[in-house]
Amino acid sequence: MPQAHQTIDEVKIPMVELFETVEGEGTQAGYPTTFVRVFNCNLRCTWCDTPYSYAPAKPEFFATIAEIVAEVKRYGHPRICLTGGEPLIHGEKSLLLIEALAQLEEVADIHIETNGAIHLAPFHAWREANPEWGQKVRFVLDYKLPASGEQDKMIEENFTFLRDTDEVKFVIADDTDFDVAVEVVRQRIERGVPLFSPVWESMPPARLVERMLAERLTHVKLNLQLHKVIWDPNARGV
Repeated sequence: MPQAHQTIDEVKIPMVELFETVEGEGTQAGYPTTFVRVFNCNLRCTWCDTPYSYAPAKPEFFATIAEIVAEVKRYGHPRICLTGGEPLIHGEKSLLLIEALAQLEEVADIHIETNGAIHLAPFHAWREANPEWGQKVRFVLDYKLPASGEQDKMIEENFTFLRDTDEVKFVIADDTDFDVAVEVVRQRIERGVPLFSPVWESMPPARLVERMLAERLTHVKLNLQLHKVIWDPNARGV
C-alpha cells in the first residue's frame, strides 16, 4: 500500500507520453481510451515495439501523479490504458498512481499492461482491499514466450492473482512460441482471457488463425493491433 507520507502532489514518475486514441488490442479494442505510458522496463524483448520507453533512452518528462490525473481528467475517457515500458516497475509510486486514477468517478476501466516479470501480489492485495476502486482495475499480463528471449523471467505465481476480467497476452513469433503458449493456456490459466498476438514479420495472422483453429482453441481470442493497421506501425502517440 502507498505510504501515508506520500502525496500525489509530491510523487513524480518518469514518463514517455500521455495521449488519447482508440485501444488497439485486447478485449477493449476499438474503444476511445486515454493512454498513460510510463518510462522504464526490466525486460528487453527481442520484438519490442517501444524501445523508446526504457534505457538507454531517457524519459520524455517527469510528472507528478496529480499532473497525470489532471491530464487524464482533461481527456475525460472512461477507459485508461496504463502501459510502458513496464507500468508497475515503480512499485509504490505505480500503486499510488493506480489508486489516484481509480478514484476518478468518470473512470470505469483501467487496464494495466504488465510484462509478467513484476510480482502482482501487492497490486492484487490493493485490488482486493479496495473493491470499490479495485473492480475498475484489470491486469493485461503479457506472458513472454521463447522467441522474446525473456521467458525465464516470468513469475508463474502471477497467474494465481488473475480474475476472469483480466487478460493474458501471448506475443507469438513462430511455431515454437505457439506450442508453448498452448501448453501454458491449457495447464496454467484458470482465470483471464487468453489473447494470441502475432509478430507479423514472422507469424502471419493467417498462419496463427490456422493453428488456433487446428488446436480447437475456442476460448482464445486472436489479438491484432488495430493501431498498426490504422496508422504507420512505427507511429507514436496513436
